[in-house]
Amino acid sequence: MKILLDLVLLLVGFVFLIKGADYFVEGSAAVAKKFNIPGVVIGLTIVAMGTSAPELAVSVSAGIAGSNALAISNVIGSNIFNLMVVLGVCAILSPVAVEKDIVKRDFPFSLIATVLVGLFISDIVFKGSVAEVNGFAQSGTIRRWEAVILLIFFVMYMYITVRSAIKNREAGEEIESLPVWKSLTFIILGAAAIIGGGQLVVNSAKAIALFCGMSETLVGLTIVAIGTSLPELVTSIVASKKGQNGMAVGNVVGSNIFNLLMILGVSSSINPIVSSIESVVDISVLLVLSILILIFCRTRGKINRTEGFVMVLLYAAYTFYAIIR
Repeated sequence: MKILLDLVLLLVGFVFLIKGADYFVEGSAAVAKKFNIPGVVIGLTIVAMGTSAPELAVSVSAGIAGSNALAISNVIGSNIFNLMVVLGVCAILSPVAVEKDIVKRDFPFSLIATVLVGLFISDIVFKGSVAEVNGFAQSGTIRRWEAVILLIFFVMYMYITVRSAIKNREAGEEIESLPVWKSLTFIILGAAAIIGGGQLVVNSAKAIALFCGMSETLVGLTIVAIGTSLPELVTSIVASKKGQNGMAVGNVVGSNIFNLLMILGVSSSINPIVSSIESVVDISVLLVLSILILIFCRTRGKINRTEGFVMVLLYAAYTFYAIIR
């Protein structure tokens, strides 16, 4: 009976995360607009970060609770899901055009972020030893000074992106005007829902993992990663139906950079994250898949339907591997 309650709480947590992020973004964007901040800057900062708020809430909550495996696998799993499923489904619906700036600036930055995190969680490469903690092989630790490096890289990326966007203001989006009281209400309620939802997801996911004999890493890579990536999936599918699926690549790559640099940076600065050997394998898979998608983008300037099917199948194969290992 308890497992059913945990499943219900997990679903409720996801709803809180997604709706909370939606209200938080709407309220924050409206307030920023009142201060005459360009719409394009709002879209690239508040709105972009808002879609990654569920991952931030879950990873920070997991880090504070000492659930290191859940914190890092949630980020890696979400990034893989974004790349392979979100972009793959959009490409299946309609070929996804890729802007040159994304190929030249954002994708390389995403690869750098992936390599950087991979190096930080692969202390075995430098120390040549593996420790056992609670029966699981541990690899490396993202220390606080490494967290600072991740955050510095994130600030650099945001500066470059916003500066570029201001030069091309036509890429911005119209932000709905709201009364100040309503904006502040949305921000407060949205933030509360995100925090509460993050706690619910972490606690119920841990309980489900324990009941089913699953590792936190597996739960983070699959159930939690998919749940927290729903905003990106829904946003990209809606954009695709409106004939604007070219935006999907930028949204996904930007979200992945945010996940790796900002979320892991904040989480590990609060409480250093100890990673497992499985996480090193998963970040390596993310790097290989990122390079593959970059090749798809560079070949014809778009991701076609065949490549979209390949991406979804590769995700299914990876998920199967994660379950049986």
